[in-house]
Amino acid sequence: MTNFLRLPRLALTIALVGAAVALLATSAAFGASTPSAPAGGSIQIFSFSTSPDGGSGSILITGAIGDHGRTLSTNESGNPDPNGDYVKVTLTKGTFEINATKLVAKANHASPTFSQASCSAALSVTSPVTLLNGTGLYKGITGTVHVTASDAFILPRLTSGTNTGQCNESNSAQPVASLQLVDGTGTVRFG
Repeated sequence: MTNFLRLPRLALTIALVGAAVALLATSAAFGASTPSAPAGGSIQIFSFSTSPDGGSGSILITGAIGDHGRTLSTNESGNPDPNGDYVKVTLTKGTFEINATKLVAKANHASPTFSQASCSAALSVTSPVTLLNGTGLYKGITGTVHVTASDAFILPRLTSGTNTGQCNESNSAQPVASLQLVDGTGTVRFG
Protein backbone atom coordinates (compact mmCIF):
# COMPACT_ATOMS: atom_id res chain seq x y z
CA MET A 1 0.00 0.00 0.00
CA THR A 2 2.83 2.38 0.61
CA ASN A 3 3.68 2.31 -3.07
CA PHE A 4 0.15 3.39 -3.93
CA LEU A 5 0.28 6.25 -1.38
CA ARG A 6 3.57 7.50 -2.78
CA LEU A 7 2.20 7.58 -6.32
CA PRO A 8 -0.52 10.15 -5.56
CA ARG A 9 1.98 12.24 -3.56
CA LEU A 10 4.47 12.07 -6.42
CA ALA A 11 1.75 13.02 -8.90
CA LEU A 12 0.64 15.87 -6.61
CA THR A 13 4.25 17.07 -6.25
CA ILE A 14 4.79 16.96 -10.03
CA ALA A 15 1.51 18.82 -10.54
CA LEU A 16 2.49 21.50 -7.98
CA VAL A 17 5.97 21.89 -9.49
CA GLY A 18 4.41 22.12 -12.95
CA ALA A 19 1.95 24.75 -11.74
CA ALA A 20 4.77 26.74 -10.10
CA VAL A 21 6.82 26.62 -13.31
CA ALA A 22 3.79 27.71 -15.32
CA LEU A 23 3.13 30.55 -12.87
CA LEU A 24 6.75 31.71 -13.06
CA ALA A 25 6.68 31.52 -16.86
CA THR A 26 3.45 33.52 -16.93
CA SER A 27 4.88 36.09 -14.52
CA ALA A 28 8.02 36.38 -16.64
CA ALA A 29 5.93 36.83 -19.77
CA PHE A 30 3.89 39.59 -18.11
CA GLY A 31 7.07 41.17 -16.78
CA ALA A 32 8.58 41.15 -20.25
CA SER A 33 5.57 42.96 -21.70
CA THR A 34 5.43 45.57 -18.92
CA PRO A 35 7.53 48.55 -19.97
CA SER A 36 10.36 49.38 -17.62
CA ALA A 37 11.93 52.79 -17.20
CA PRO A 38 14.32 53.54 -20.06
CA ALA A 39 18.00 53.53 -19.13
CA GLY A 40 18.70 56.77 -20.97
CA GLY A 41 21.22 57.29 -23.73
CA SER A 42 21.25 58.48 -27.32
CA ILE A 43 18.01 59.22 -29.16
CA GLN A 44 17.02 60.29 -32.65
CA ILE A 45 13.91 62.40 -33.21
CA PHE A 46 11.92 62.50 -36.44
CA SER A 47 8.84 64.71 -36.66
CA PHE A 48 6.66 66.23 -39.34
CA SER A 49 3.63 68.44 -39.62
CA THR A 50 1.47 69.38 -42.58
CA SER A 51 -0.68 71.66 -40.47
CA PRO A 52 -0.68 75.16 -42.03
CA ASP A 53 -0.09 76.72 -38.62
CA GLY A 54 2.53 74.12 -37.58
CA GLY A 55 0.60 73.55 -34.35
CA SER A 56 0.45 69.75 -34.35
CA GLY A 57 2.23 66.85 -35.97
CA SER A 58 3.55 63.31 -35.73
CA ILE A 59 6.76 62.17 -34.03
CA LEU A 60 8.91 59.03 -33.95
CA ILE A 61 11.79 58.59 -31.52
CA THR A 62 14.42 55.85 -31.82
CA GLY A 63 17.36 54.80 -29.65
CA ALA A 64 17.01 54.94 -25.86
CA ILE A 65 13.33 55.81 -26.43
CA GLY A 66 11.52 53.67 -28.98
CA ASP A 67 8.10 55.28 -29.21
CA HIS A 68 5.83 57.35 -31.42
CA GLY A 69 2.92 59.75 -31.10
CA ARG A 70 1.82 63.35 -31.59
CA THR A 71 3.25 66.81 -31.01
CA LEU A 72 1.43 70.01 -30.09
CA SER A 73 2.88 73.52 -29.96
CA THR A 74 2.19 75.19 -26.61
CA ASN A 75 3.18 78.24 -24.63
CA GLU A 76 5.29 77.99 -21.47
CA SER A 77 2.13 77.32 -19.40
CA GLY A 78 1.28 74.30 -21.54
CA ASN A 79 -1.68 75.87 -23.32
CA PRO A 80 -2.01 75.08 -27.05
CA ASP A 81 -0.43 77.86 -29.11
CA PRO A 82 0.59 77.41 -32.76
CA ASN A 83 3.21 80.14 -32.20
CA GLY A 84 4.39 78.74 -28.86
CA ASP A 85 8.00 78.14 -27.84
CA TYR A 86 7.27 74.74 -26.26
CA VAL A 87 6.12 71.42 -27.68
CA LYS A 88 4.07 68.81 -25.83
CA VAL A 89 5.03 65.32 -26.96
CA THR A 90 2.38 62.64 -26.36
CA LEU A 91 3.74 59.15 -26.95
CA THR A 92 2.18 55.74 -26.34
CA LYS A 93 4.04 55.27 -23.02
CA GLY A 94 3.95 58.79 -21.59
CA THR A 95 4.46 62.47 -22.31
CA PHE A 96 7.13 65.13 -22.01
CA GLU A 97 7.73 68.69 -23.08
CA ILE A 98 10.35 70.26 -25.31
CA ASN A 99 11.62 73.77 -24.60
CA ALA A 100 12.22 75.03 -28.15
CA THR A 101 12.73 78.70 -27.22
CA LYS A 102 16.18 78.93 -28.86
CA LEU A 103 14.99 77.16 -32.02
CA VAL A 104 11.93 79.39 -32.38
CA ALA A 105 14.02 82.55 -31.81
CA LYS A 106 16.43 81.44 -34.53
CA ALA A 107 13.58 80.68 -36.93
CA ASN A 108 11.95 84.05 -36.24
CA HIS A 109 15.16 85.85 -37.26
CA ALA A 110 15.94 83.73 -40.32
CA SER A 111 14.95 84.70 -43.85
CA PRO A 112 13.35 82.02 -46.01
CA THR A 113 14.44 81.44 -49.58
CA PHE A 114 11.43 82.68 -51.55
CA SER A 115 10.54 82.13 -55.21
CA GLN A 116 8.24 84.75 -56.71
CA ALA A 117 7.78 82.52 -59.77
CA SER A 118 6.21 79.68 -57.79
CA CYS A 119 5.15 81.51 -54.58
CA SER A 120 7.10 78.91 -52.60
CA ALA A 121 9.52 79.30 -49.73
CA ALA A 122 11.88 77.18 -47.63
CA LEU A 123 13.69 77.80 -44.36
CA SER A 124 15.99 75.64 -42.25
CA VAL A 125 17.46 76.33 -38.79
CA THR A 126 19.46 74.26 -36.30
CA SER A 127 19.51 74.69 -32.53
CA PRO A 128 19.56 72.68 -29.30
CA VAL A 129 16.27 72.02 -27.49
CA THR A 130 15.80 70.66 -23.97
CA LEU A 131 13.46 67.92 -22.75
CA LEU A 132 11.55 68.20 -19.46
CA ASN A 133 8.39 67.47 -17.45
CA GLY A 134 7.97 63.79 -18.31
CA THR A 135 5.05 61.60 -17.26
CA GLY A 136 4.45 57.86 -17.43
CA LEU A 137 7.52 55.99 -18.65
CA TYR A 138 9.28 59.32 -19.28
CA LYS A 139 8.95 60.69 -15.75
CA GLY A 140 12.09 62.60 -14.76
CA ILE A 141 13.30 63.01 -18.34
CA THR A 142 16.08 65.54 -18.99
CA GLY A 143 18.37 66.02 -21.92
CA THR A 144 19.37 68.05 -24.92
CA VAL A 145 18.67 67.27 -28.56
CA HIS A 146 20.29 69.17 -31.42
CA VAL A 147 17.54 69.54 -34.01
CA THR A 148 17.19 70.92 -37.49
CA ALA A 149 13.77 72.29 -38.35
CA SER A 150 12.97 72.75 -42.02
CA ASP A 151 9.85 74.55 -43.15
CA ALA A 152 8.49 74.79 -46.67
CA PHE A 153 5.28 76.35 -47.92
CA ILE A 154 3.46 77.57 -51.01
CA LEU A 155 1.48 80.81 -50.81
CA PRO A 156 -1.71 81.46 -52.76
CA ARG A 157 -1.86 83.97 -55.61
CA LEU A 158 -3.98 87.10 -55.45
CA THR A 159 -7.22 86.65 -57.39
CA SER A 160 -8.37 90.25 -57.68
CA GLY A 161 -7.13 93.85 -57.75
CA THR A 162 -4.16 95.39 -59.48
CA ASN A 163 -1.82 92.64 -58.26
CA THR A 164 -3.91 89.71 -59.57
CA GLY A 165 -1.71 86.67 -60.14
CA GLN A 166 1.07 87.79 -57.81
CA CYS A 167 1.96 85.92 -54.62
CA ASN A 168 -0.20 86.80 -51.62
CA GLU A 169 2.53 87.60 -49.08
CA SER A 170 0.26 89.22 -46.50
CA ASN A 171 0.45 88.03 -42.89
CA SER A 172 -3.13 86.78 -43.17
CA ALA A 173 -2.45 84.61 -46.26
CA GLN A 174 -3.01 80.93 -45.55
CA PRO A 175 -0.50 78.67 -47.34
CA VAL A 176 -1.84 76.42 -50.09
CA ALA A 177 0.44 73.70 -48.71
CA SER A 178 3.04 73.52 -45.97
CA LEU A 179 5.38 71.00 -44.44
CA GLN A 180 7.59 71.12 -41.38
CA LEU A 181 10.26 68.49 -40.82
CA VAL A 182 12.26 68.21 -37.61
CA ASP A 183 15.06 65.76 -37.02
CA GLY A 184 17.81 65.62 -34.46
CA THR A 185 20.02 63.61 -32.17
CA GLY A 186 20.83 63.95 -28.51
CA THR A 187 21.05 62.27 -25.15
CA VAL A 188 18.38 61.74 -22.49
CA ARG A 189 18.50 60.78 -18.81
CA PHE A 190 15.76 59.71 -16.41
CA GLY A 191 15.36 60.37 -12.72
